[in-house]
Amino acid sequence: MIIAKVEAYWLSCPIPKAKQHRSDYGLLTDFDMTLVVVTTEDGRQGFGEGKAAVGSSGSCSSIVTCVEKELAPMLVGRDARNINELWERMYNGTRDHYAIKRGRVFPVLGNRGIHVAAMSGVDMALWDLLGKDLNVPVVQLLGGALRPRMEAYASGGWADADNIGEQLLGYCSKGFKAVKMRVGVMDETVANSVARVRAAREALGPEVKIMADAHGTYSVPEAKQFCRGVEDSHLYWFEEPISPDNKIGTAEVRASTCTPIAAGESEFTRFNVRELIEHRAVDVVQPDCAIIGGITEARRVAGLAEAYQLELAPHCWGSAFSFMAGVAVAFASSSAAIIEFSSGGNPMMYDLVNEKIVAVDGHIEAPTRPGLGVTPDWDFVGEYAQ
Repeated sequence: MIIAKVEAYWLSCPIPKAKQHRSDYGLLTDFDMTLVVVTTEDGRQGFGEGKAAVGSSGSCSSIVTCVEKELAPMLVGRDARNINELWERMYNGTRDHYAIKRGRVFPVLGNRGIHVAAMSGVDMALWDLLGKDLNVPVVQLLGGALRPRMEAYASGGWADADNIGEQLLGYCSKGFKAVKMRVGVMDETVANSVARVRAAREALGPEVKIMADAHGTYSVPEAKQFCRGVEDSHLYWFEEPISPDNKIGTAEVRASTCTPIAAGESEFTRFNVRELIEHRAVDVVQPDCAIIGGITEARRVAGLAEAYQLELAPHCWGSAFSFMAGVAVAFASSSAAIIEFSSGGNPMMYDLVNEKIVAVDGHIEAPTRPGLGVTPDWDFVGEYAQ
């Protein structure tokens, strides 16, 4: 499976007005993603996603340039099946021979950020290719699914205190018994966030799991205040309470509360996640396959979660490709218990691909289609490529 071409497309699709929402990122009117395509000499293709931003919108031009101008020259002519080798070559650049010979990394200067996000898309596409070549789903390449299906949580929740209950109950009406809502600076005050969580708990009752996500927007004192205010609401977890740049602060928040703390979607590579764990900052680890370094690196993070007996919950807010990558990693890990399922306006998950992604009675079935199990609708790509 010799690589002939590596391409990237920045796709930007308008979100229908009825499905738009406002958060700390502002009013989200478009959904962006970078589609990475690896083509072999015999014409087979694998697909992946690299992210320029954790949220729905963001300029992807730098990801496209990195994939096509920096990574592609390293990959063309090499065997697509040698995923571990290709990952090391992309991460270590011209010093790859030292890394492979000596057994430790010699990373390029861009060992975080755009470079690793671009690598993520390529790596994901390579796993997709390998699964198709062997006619098995990616989860089988990772050792197989530990369970036939997993619980999913509906990820959304932007409404105010008067309407959050109705919004979340709308998710529950589709079979979900777990939901996630957004909090943080979008509420202006901690008191408003607390009021919204309490309203959600009152509407949903005690049996539904509720997660809250602050997108890293609180200060340490604000995060502590929030935790105290919602203690009786029994959150399943509190996600990204403060900036991912302040891991010690996240640990301080965790030490102040009995509410589980989740983080990791903004982290690059297992090395960043290791720091979170060493600081005792998290109970739930959330790698994003389109950011962390692809499926290769996400499975290494899963190993860390398993070793430290932490919950693994891949961040799956993105396109159908990063969603299915996260699903594969979760199904193959003994530390995973629940999967994120996008409940906002997301054309990249539901319109970009030919296949339908569904949750049945609030659960996701173990993948069975070869590779990632999804393929792009090229008419959609042609219409929304920038």
